[in-house]
Amino acid sequence: MPDPPVPDPAIVVLVGAAGAGKSHWAARHWRDVEIVSSDRLRDVVGSGPADLAATDDAFDLLDRIVAARAARRLTTVVDTLGLDADRRHALRDLARRHDLTAAVVVVDTPGATCRARNGARDRPVPATALRSQLRRVAETRESLADEDWDRVLTVSGVGPDAAGGVTEATKTAAAQPTSASGLDGVVLHVSRFPWGEDPQAWLVGVARAAEEAGFTGLALMDHLIQVPQVGRAWEPIPEPLVTLGVLAASTTSLRLGTLVSPVTFRPPGVLAKAMATLDVLSGGRAFCGVGAGWFAREHASHDVAFPRVGARQGALERGIEVMRAVWRPGTKAHHGAMVDLPDTTSYPRPTGDLPIVVGGSGARTLRIAARLGDASNVRTERLDEALPVLRDACQQAGRRLGEEVAVTVLDTPVVGTDRDDVARRVERVRGRLDAATFTSRRAVGTVAHHRTRLATLGERGVATVFLAVGDLEGPDDVERLAPLAGALPG
Repeated sequence: MPDPPVPDPAIVVLVGAAGAGKSHWAARHWRDVEIVSSDRLRDVVGSGPADLAATDDAFDLLDRIVAARAARRLTTVVDTLGLDADRRHALRDLARRHDLTAAVVVVDTPGATCRARNGARDRPVPATALRSQLRRVAETRESLADEDWDRVLTVSGVGPDAAGGVTEATKTAAAQPTSASGLDGVVLHVSRFPWGEDPQAWLVGVARAAEEAGFTGLALMDHLIQVPQVGRAWEPIPEPLVTLGVLAASTTSLRLGTLVSPVTFRPPGVLAKAMATLDVLSGGRAFCGVGAGWFAREHASHDVAFPRVGARQGALERGIEVMRAVWRPGTKAHHGAMVDLPDTTSYPRPTGDLPIVVGGSGARTLRIAARLGDASNVRTERLDEALPVLRDACQQAGRRLGEEVAVTVLDTPVVGTDRDDVARRVERVRGRLDAATFTSRRAVGTVAHHRTRLATLGERGVATVFLAVGDLEGPDDVERLAPLAGALPG
């Protein structure tokens, strides 16, 4: 099933005469439960799809179904003739009230084809009625430009064995790129560990699969207990620096690091020592993610102090200065803006520049990243609000955003092979949230959808995507994500 040409969530109104192939085309792009058909509802409330006496009841039911789905922000395809302007406009307005894409699709099939298909039906539409429908379809197509739709599409060449070609009649959706080629790289972020009886084999298998798939790196969270956004507290979450050492010995090309290590329980000088060692042992493949820390429970459970946020952010600033100092050549004393060190002896040194990725989207953290970091990492859904702050902070610091300070994102999508698989995965990972709320907070879609989305992030200046899927089961499952790494065609 190819991805639909209209972004989720949406209300999509089909327009076409009997026999045009509307139902065939919709079924190629949307799940059965997403399509609301007046013919099917006549079958439900009447004696069959051609029972015109049941039309009023069928449309009353259709309106209630579409309204209920719109209120839950679920994509809904309205499969009717689509020729009633008042009904079309009501559906468009319903979409706007619920912040859904309002789309109309004209299935433009030659009259001769429609008549031939209609004649082959058990209960054909009368010839005079079909002639009227064909005339009204042509009139409707001409009027749509003035109806204020978000998307107006025309589909031609539709049939049981023909997918149909789609053309865009508006300028609201420019052609989107189809690969993530604008990115410097996509890093697999592993956050849960269903590793069974052989943890090392599972970890090494995932890393090698990621390397083969074309991911540029592998990142691990740095937490003392599993975080509630990912799993239950008693599920395993390995100490990342030990684990990265194992993976460094098991791979040859992946960049390796944490996203991110809290300065609250990783003294920066000690973290710098560990990361320099990882960099040397991996042949220069290490990066270091650092942050102020946020998860109070893990600190309390391990008897680690958890200061107020301002103190933690201050520790982050001082910590980055310490790390830079002990990574520089030589052993001289360091007298910096925030830290004085009597000497900076710490060997081995990193093989070269070891990137520091500062994680967090608060204004002060973004300013710290702009002044002191090599990259600023935010969650994808916070990118819009973070970019202006980061841009201004870089300007004030005299640094170039995108060159001296890279923009990276932590992306937590639900990725399926087709729309049915996407729906199954949403049900598996949504927890106590209803499906509509969950999908409004997470990027949800097929591999092809996410390739386009990642490419758009690249065009906006994102250098690296840290890709974290909540249902990664093991090495074999990495193949599903390989097109997002750029290794395989979408």
